[in-house]
Amino acid sequence: MNYTSEVTNMCSVRNGVNHGPAPIPEEAKWVRAKEIKDISGFTHGVGWCAPQQGACKLTLNIKNGIIEEALVETLGCSGMTHSAAMASEILVGKTILEALNTDLVCDAINTAMRELFLQIVYGRSQSAFSEDGLSIGAGLEDLGKGHRSQVGTCYSTKLKGPRYLELAEGYVTKIGLNERDEIIGYEYINFGKMMDFIKKGESPMDAINKSSGSYGRIKDAVKLIDPRQE
Repeated sequence: MNYTSEVTNMCSVRNGVNHGPAPIPEEAKWVRAKEIKDISGFTHGVGWCAPQQGACKLTLNIKNGIIEEALVETLGCSGMTHSAAMASEILVGKTILEALNTDLVCDAINTAMRELFLQIVYGRSQSAFSEDGLSIGAGLEDLGKGHRSQVGTCYSTKLKGPRYLELAEGYVTKIGLNERDEIIGYEYINFGKMMDFIKKGESPMDAINKSSGSYGRIKDAVKLIDPRQE
């Protein structure tokens, strides 16, 4: 290590204070993290691309500094979905420092990794006070039984009003209106359940019928409209 002459000519003064790092909460323990392997936790957050035209929700389950589980969900350009496929292969097995400095292809995914890194190293994880943290596989619980991202897509114009297209329950097929043309409910198809029925050998129409449902006061509707056509 090279020192300037100014530093070399200084006399030594002892630093008597050394408290070490502040403890952070990790899986129901207080940890003074000094190395990457000291970090554990489950967390998720959102990143965005440079022109802010798309976003990524990233979920990581980290044990002893290693990413053991990753869920990558993207919204935006078509390239983001392919980037998510690559990131799912790239992330797992890496330390959080390696992942922070790895090209995850998409700006939104890179930004999400940065934001999650900050959360996890400061102890702001979802499992901070959960004994032994969350089991590997906990990330799938965000998707529900259908293993599909919960997407909300709604469209509206001043002239014609709102259209619900897809909500947490699934793909909206009909919107129910009252006598004042206000939305009071909707019918939907849960695509995750539908595909499970089809994979079990059921006909597509039977699968659709079994995966369909309604929300709100759909029985009181005076009119049903297709939000994509009417």
